[in-house]
Amino acid sequence: MNEKFSKLGIKPADILLPRDCDMTRWAVVACDQFTSQPEYWEEVDRIAGDAPSTLRLILPESKLNDPDVEQHIADINRAMADYLARDIFKTYGEAIIYIERSQSDGEIRHGLVAAVDLEQYDYTPGSGSLVRATEGTVLERIPPRVRVRKDAPIELPHVMLLIDDPDKTCIEPITAATAAMAPVYDFELMMKGGHLKGWLLSGEQIDALADALEKLSTTEAMEQKYGLKGVAPLLFAVGDGNHSLATAKTCYENLKKVTPQEQWADLPARYALVEIENLHDDALKFEAIHRVVFNVDPQALLEAFKAYYPGAHEGEGEGHTIAYTWSGGKGCITVPNPKVQLAVGTLQNFLDAYLKEHGGEVDYIHGDAITDELGAKPGNIGFKLPAMGKDQLFKTVIADGVLPRKTFSMGHAEDKRYYVEGRKIR
Repeated sequence: MNEKFSKLGIKPADILLPRDCDMTRWAVVACDQFTSQPEYWEEVDRIAGDAPSTLRLILPESKLNDPDVEQHIADINRAMADYLARDIFKTYGEAIIYIERSQSDGEIRHGLVAAVDLEQYDYTPGSGSLVRATEGTVLERIPPRVRVRKDAPIELPHVMLLIDDPDKTCIEPITAATAAMAPVYDFELMMKGGHLKGWLLSGEQIDALADALEKLSTTEAMEQKYGLKGVAPLLFAVGDGNHSLATAKTCYENLKKVTPQEQWADLPARYALVEIENLHDDALKFEAIHRVVFNVDPQALLEAFKAYYPGAHEGEGEGHTIAYTWSGGKGCITVPNPKVQLAVGTLQNFLDAYLKEHGGEVDYIHGDAITDELGAKPGNIGFKLPAMGKDQLFKTVIADGVLPRKTFSMGHAEDKRYYVEGRKIR
């Protein structure tokens, strides 16, 4: 293995793929999708049937709080052991897989499957680690997920890491070379998930990737891209699956407590399989997540908003401008000289303080029309936020620590990562 990877936070992995199985029935969408639609998972179960399927190796998050969740987890571990005993997997040693995913909008997203070093990942706000969370981690969400992972012999990834590579030096050169690469799969995903193709990187491509990532992580690159001097390099930002990665980190840290330190480097649990994507991939879209506040006096809330930020005023202007809709009409408020990078942070900081003192509830909404519709009902108010530019992500994480919760969404539910590759973690 190229020694540069030891300083880059990722490395090639021994990747497991099923032999001679129906890949459409094998691959299922990330467990945190369609949590309020049990009929979706019922149809997935029908399609998978008795064929080998990742459905038997994961726990849909809609079942995390089931009274028989422990039985679900035992069944998963039993299925993993069974698949290993039946030798249904082929191991691709020290591998990185390049993938092309056709999305619901017809565009093709490009990525790499590799292992991230959990020693170089930290979800603590303000961390200077090479791999960081982009949004705040809800610590209460980790223990139930730890119960699923802690005794599992293999892992399946739905975590997506982002690199900020505007010159397209890491993934895109591989895109142009697939004709000469070894294919590993090419199949249609179930449930309108699109199409997925995968190829193995050659040794030369792996070395070239290490060189390109090394250049992205230099202090000079940080200063050139973000205009910030003396900051700790940020090479990978978690775009999706942060709580799953935080769970892997927790399991690894727990294992370190009962393992001699000289053995930590060899623990399979030190690494987690992920998909890496370039922030500047044209197929990767960031969508704004709006807010609707329920059971409040909208007019009083608007006055409190302006009072919370001295100088805030009705109408557009310099600073953060946030549109609103309530039964009394529409408008916008501008907060000049904001203290945080993004308008969503300006709004969320106020809402957290206001709702704590005055009561009310907030929901996170996709789409302008539904935000206006809900906001216009008596006792409600909707706030529409500007979409975050992709170029703001890394700079904001570096400057503010993490983004406010529910800042952006990466694509629609059916476009989320499907479980395909696996890796032994015990």
